[in-house]
Amino acid sequence: MSAIPRGAGPRLLATSRRRAALKGAACVGLVAALAGCGGQDPDAGTNGVGKLPAAKIQAKARAAAEHAETVHLSGNVVSQGRTFKLDMSLAKDGAKGELTTKAATFQLLRVGDALYLKADAAFWAGEKGGSTGGNGGAAAQKLGGKYVKVPAADPVYKRFSGFTDKDTLLASLLGLHGKLATGDRSDIDGTRTVRLTAGAGAGGTLDVSLEGTPYPLRLQRAGGAGVVRLAEWGRSVDLRAPSKDQVVDYGSRISSSG
Repeated sequence: MSAIPRGAGPRLLATSRRRAALKGAACVGLVAALAGCGGQDPDAGTNGVGKLPAAKIQAKARAAAEHAETVHLSGNVVSQGRTFKLDMSLAKDGAKGELTTKAATFQLLRVGDALYLKADAAFWAGEKGGSTGGNGGAAAQKLGGKYVKVPAADPVYKRFSGFTDKDTLLASLLGLHGKLATGDRSDIDGTRTVRLTAGAGAGGTLDVSLEGTPYPLRLQRAGGAGVVRLAEWGRSVDLRAPSKDQVVDYGSRISSSG
């Protein structure tokens, strides 16, 4: 065995310590690098809109909603002190679904310009000076439980058609009020989102998809005026007029019956 030269012991010890220190530093660096690759970037693998300024995110979400052919909208909306529960499938040429108020539940269907409304007899009996033509009881019994084809000039048409107009309804719902800011990342039904806040949250919040097209997925309206979900963007909506035996045209048959 070769003898260790005199004075070499301390040098070997120092070299060993330096090597150990370098190895430890390398390990720490590797761990940090691996941790950084493990999901610290909230926008990794997304469509990238989360990195944009809040105003641009809102603009992209609005554009995506406008260009989409269809959407399913559900939730609660408060308007003029009244709460409406919506469950509507909306398309550019019509819509179908359900609208619920404190007083009643309605089935709405619009195919092109033709609007059909199904409600119970009590609703129609309460329509004063309108389509029932003062024929309250008898007319209401004929209208109740049927799809009523509503004339475009009738107040009932004007009252309910807005709930079947995709562009009009979304334009009224998607407004945020106040200074926009980008909030937390979230998750809506398994889809990653970025949240926009307006007026520090008091002006509403909007969750925008970070996956694929940046569709708006959830809206909390300003002032506690309801929360709505938006889903099934671009999915086909089957819009067909009801069969003739399920339709009453109160513009002719009912008003002329009494």
